[in-house]
Amino acid sequence: MFTTLKNAFKIKEIRKKIFFTFLMLVVIRLGSQLPVPGVDRTYFARWFESQTGDAFNFFDAFTGGSFLNMSILALNITPYITSSIIMQLMTIAIPKLEEMQRDGADGRKKIASITRYVTVALALIEAGVMAIGFGRQGLLETYNVMSIITVMAALTAGSAFLMWIGERITENGVGNGISIVLTINILSRMPQDIAQLFEQFVIGRSIAKGVVAAIIIIAIIVLMVVLVIVLNDGVRKIPVQYAKKVQGRKMVGGQTTNIPLKVNTSGVIPVIFASSLLQLPVVICSIFNINGTGVWGEILRGLNSNYWCNPDQPVYSIGLVVYVVLVVFFAYFYTSITFNPMEIADNMKKQGGFIPGIRPGKPTSDYLSRLLNYIVFIGAIGLTIVCVVPYFFNGVFGAQVSFGGTSLIIIVSVVLETVKQIESQMLVRNYKGFLND
Repeated sequence: MFTTLKNAFKIKEIRKKIFFTFLMLVVIRLGSQLPVPGVDRTYFARWFESQTGDAFNFFDAFTGGSFLNMSILALNITPYITSSIIMQLMTIAIPKLEEMQRDGADGRKKIASITRYVTVALALIEAGVMAIGFGRQGLLETYNVMSIITVMAALTAGSAFLMWIGERITENGVGNGISIVLTINILSRMPQDIAQLFEQFVIGRSIAKGVVAAIIIIAIIVLMVVLVIVLNDGVRKIPVQYAKKVQGRKMVGGQTTNIPLKVNTSGVIPVIFASSLLQLPVVICSIFNINGTGVWGEILRGLNSNYWCNPDQPVYSIGLVVYVVLVVFFAYFYTSITFNPMEIADNMKKQGGFIPGIRPGKPTSDYLSRLLNYIVFIGAIGLTIVCVVPYFFNGVFGAQVSFGGTSLIIIVSVVLETVKQIESQMLVRNYKGFLND
């Protein structure tokens, strides 16, 4: 990876793209410090400290501290991520959108345009809920219609601006613009979290205990990163043989290729879905200042990951069991709507392809389905391990950090994908240089 970056800086065109990306990221970090007009930031800081749930900590980590600062980028690109997921699901359900997707570049441009409108609509809704819900509790210096409209406009504009920056990075930078914006936000909080871990477990201890604690912390982080890399790059290759056939006077076909099935076929989507579903009641109660009492309060504490894996209160770990079940369920659900074994089997049959030892048609579809179920289960278990480890150390040892398994999966995946993008751009440039010569 470091060799790739070193070689990339030697190429003027790619060096400009990296520099442009860096400037855009600086703009984002500056924007995260600009406050929303009419907002009492001291109130919000006090309110944030009083929260026992991790839903807003998770959100603040994704926004790079913009949410805690209540800056104009407080919503960040979360509306865009949500709208992209919605559009991806709707493409499967609505034939018109599915037809657009199959139309090639023009169709994808139309879907991207619709996604932008959905992003703005979601940002308006989220901004309105925050302005009204928090405004009633004292977030706004003056709680009236004009203040609410001002906050909604500022937050929506900030989210749209970040979406625009992400698209510019994709076009003029190193690529993966939206993913890079999300990653830099998460990375901006990690030094503070790691420093907090060392302050909690290393500083102030005896030399022997401090060294052991530091080694354990570093080892856990490294092992989790390695596991994420394995999950991200793990692929099961299914061999496919194409029969020879005569076209005109030539014999074509006979090639051997493969179908790559990723171990983690659904990426980080199952974790985001499961976390969002569990934390939704907690977020709603916090925004509208609804105090959970009785049975409802017990349920809210069960949904709160800060209570999971606590030896003194094991009953709340039922929420962790529900979380694991949701991760596995969404892994299968998302894979089922994005990967169609029957369609792949039909395409192979039309092109004269077959899997050695498996008959074309339905037997091939059944074989792919069985294999896919096995692979998805392995990927879901790997995702679960990565996500549960931080909760375990939080519950047992009180190691509270804003980043966790989800953040590590995003960071590692985006870094690896960005390096691949740079390598492909270097390769294309070398081919162009060879052809020009």
